[in-house]
Amino acid sequence: MWDSSSVFFYFYIGMALLAFWAVYQAWSSQSRTETIHPFKAFAHLLAFYLAYLLIPLVFFSIYAGWTGYYSPHEAIFIFLITSVLSYARFIEPHIICVKTMRYQINSDKPLKQPVRIALIADLHIGLFSGHERQLRQIVHKLNHLQPDLVVVAGDWTYEPENKLAEELAILKEIHAPVYSVNGNHDEQYPGPPIQALLRYALEVNQVMDIEGKMVEFDEFRLIGVGDLWAGKTDMRSMPDLPQDKPWVILSHNPDTVDMIPKLPIRPLMLSGHTHGGQVELPWLTDYVMKKVSILGHKKGLYRHEHADVFVTVGTGMVGVPFRFRVPPTIDIIELI
Repeated sequence: MWDSSSVFFYFYIGMALLAFWAVYQAWSSQSRTETIHPFKAFAHLLAFYLAYLLIPLVFFSIYAGWTGYYSPHEAIFIFLITSVLSYARFIEPHIICVKTMRYQINSDKPLKQPVRIALIADLHIGLFSGHERQLRQIVHKLNHLQPDLVVVAGDWTYEPENKLAEELAILKEIHAPVYSVNGNHDEQYPGPPIQALLRYALEVNQVMDIEGKMVEFDEFRLIGVGDLWAGKTDMRSMPDLPQDKPWVILSHNPDTVDMIPKLPIRPLMLSGHTHGGQVELPWLTDYVMKKVSILGHKKGLYRHEHADVFVTVGTGMVGVPFRFRVPPTIDIIELI
């Protein structure tokens, strides 16, 4: 028969063993990543694995409050904090939501046939997210939604392992053409030099890189524009391109919308980058977002002088291995 002293003793022993396992996992995982900052990658991965300590802490707070080891206020406080953090680490990052927006791409006349575009971004395959379980969920939902095309607005990576092509193989099961541009993490802003690795992984898995290219559709054109932080967003030549159809612009950073010149038909830009804040907290998130988007983008549709921009919150994580009140999202843009 265990008494309280035995429970507490074995709890602390178990926590120590779990912490040792977290350090080992972080170190071994770091050694497999394409990183130029091993200690930084190790620190991020350590936070990722140490989060497993939260689960026993949730149950321990209940037991400690019941036995009087903690006061009721201490037990409630620890239970609430660890429960919220556990939700943000283990539950919300795997809840993939779907949101739909209808958008009239040509104000003069509606399209003959609506076009459904599935927009995803910021998969951040690497340290925290974008592994097989989540990618399989995303592909399953995309196929269920049956979009006419899928566009990926950059930030595929977050210091990935060198088996990126193997990790992305599931994308070949998507039943619609997939178009993509790079984001800042794919262009070393910040991050390791994985451009060649990513280019190969996308090519062998049937994802079309359209940076600097245009794709013709019956009633609109899709053009890919490079990342703002990488200095690849020159759009001065856009007025010289054909203007008989509306443009849909795919570019990672929504602040790129400020560089779009005046066109005969107002274009729509599709972007990511902001994660919608990733962790939604009063005041703090809005303060951080000012550093992420100078123009104040966060999520949803914004109207600017020469174009509209829609910002998706993406599906992955960077910085901290948490999502809170900003679940991973696939956005369906229905052009009408």
